Amino acid sequence: MYNSIRPGQVWLDTKGERIHAHGGSVLYLDGIYYWYGENKEFTDPEKKIWHWGVRCYTSTDLYNWEDKGVIIQPELDNPNSSLHPEAYMDRPHIVYNKMTKKYVCWLKIMNKDQTQTETVLTSDNILGPYTKVKEGLRPLGMSAGDYDLVVAEDGKAYYYFERVHSETICADLTEDYTDVTGYYSTHFPCKYPPYVREATAHFLRNGMHYLVTSGTTGYLPNPSEVAIADTWHGPFRVLGNPHPDDKTNTSYHSQISSVFKVHGKKDLYIACADRWLPNEMHLKYEEYAKVFESLFNPDFPEVEKSELEKWNWPVENTSVANYVWLPFRFDGEMAYLDWKDEWRIEDYE
Repeated sequence: MYNSIRPGQVWLDTKGERIHAHGGSVLYLDGIYYWYGENKEFTDPEKKIWHWGVRCYTSTDLYNWEDKGVIIQPELDNPNSSLHPEAYMDRPHIVYNKMTKKYVCWLKIMNKDQTQTETVLTSDNILGPYTKVKEGLRPLGMSAGDYDLVVAEDGKAYYYFERVHSETICADLTEDYTDVTGYYSTHFPCKYPPYVREATAHFLRNGMHYLVTSGTTGYLPNPSEVAIADTWHGPFRVLGNPHPDDKTNTSYHSQISSVFKVHGKKDLYIACADRWLPNEMHLKYEEYAKVFESLFNPDFPEVEKSELEKWNWPVENTSVANYVWLPFRFDGEMAYLDWKDEWRIEDYE
C-alpha cells in the first residue's frame, strides 16, 4: 500500500505489477479516479512491438491503483490496423459526451509515411468495450500530432493538437466529438523541431485557460512551457518554463501528458508526466537539441551537421518508463512545478 506519490520511482498496482498507463490521463467519475494510457507491458523495439492497447486503472486515493485491464484491445490479426501492436499508437484521450451518452476516445497514429492521423472509438462505458468509428482521420486535412481533448461545461468540446512540426491548433469538435467542425485557431508557430510545441495539456483555473507544452525531441525530454488565455481559442500568452529548479532543461527528465484537478481540493492541480527513458538521464539536452535542429533546419551548417550525424541514438524501450506526477504551485498567473521526492494529497487544502 502506498500513502504518498513518489515522482520518478517505479509505481506498482495493487497486484504488485508495474503500472502501464503511459501518455495517459485521469478522469474522475462518481468518486473514482480512472487513469488510462498506452499499455507498454510487451513493448520491445527488437520485436517491433510498440503497444498492447489501452489500459485503465482505478483508485479512490490517487496512490493505490487497481488494474481494470486492457479497455481497448490490440488488433493482432490485421497488420494494417491502427491498433495492431506494430502500429505507432500514442496518447489516448477519453471524454464523455452527455448528449450521446458515449465515451469518446481519440488515438494518435503515426503512419509509415510519417504522417499522423487519428483513430476514434466510442463506448457506453469508460471501461469498454470500444467500437472503432473512424480510422485514418486527418483533422482539417492536417497531419495531427500530440493533442488534448477538453469538454466545456456547456458540452462543447475542443481539440488542441500539434500540426506536425509547425504550430499548435485549437479546433472545435462536432456535437458527437468524433470529428472537427472546420473552425479552428492557430498558436505558437515555429519553423522546425526542437522548438515546435507538442504534448499539449490543457487545464482551466479561475476562468483562465492554461496550455502546458513540450518541445519536439521524440522520447528525449526537453524544456516545458506554460501559456495562458482568457478564452478557448486564445490568443495565448507564453509565461515561461514551469520547472524552476530544473538545471538540465529536461522538465525533470519527463514529458507532461495531461493535467487534472483533484476533486474536493481548493487549488490542487496535478501534472501527469512520463519519464520515458529512465536509463538515459545522462544524455544532455543541449546536445540532442542540436541533433534535432540539424535534421529539420534547412539552413543548419553542413559541417556541424555532418558531425552531429555521428550522435549515438539511445535504444528507446519505453516498457521501463516511469511517471513523474507533481502538484502545481501558482504565483499569480504563473504555474510552477517544484521537484519533490515524495508528496501527499493530504498536505493540500
